[in-house]
Amino acid sequence: MLNMSQEVLSGQLGVTFQQVQKYEKGLNRISASRLFELAQALRVPVGYFYDGLDEADGVARANGSGDGMQDNPPVSPLMEFMSSGAGVELNQAFLRIDDDKMRRRLLAMVNDIARVTGAPKN
Repeated sequence: MLNMSQEVLSGQLGVTFQQVQKYEKGLNRISASRLFELAQALRVPVGYFYDGLDEADGVARANGSGDGMQDNPPVSPLMEFMSSGAGVELNQAFLRIDDDKMRRRLLAMVNDIARVTGAPKN
């Protein structure tokens, strides 16, 4: 759809194009962090990869139903936020800031706001 070759995509992900082929064919699993990187490279939200998946089926798979895994694995608030639309948007915007000093200043400001208005760190 984007007219992007596997070589270009592999370069953006930092893997070989053979690895991209394995992901595409389903021969290798894609970790959550790699899925996030893939979504960024393709400029789509992570949820794009789940479009058309029946919600009940997706919940059953995510919870490990039928495969001997725990039925209700805990999801950390961090991972819940990171996979949300706002979390993805915030991370994408932050990554577009090229100035390291500006990134540090922004992070310090957010930490100050959180300290003043939020719950204490864990």
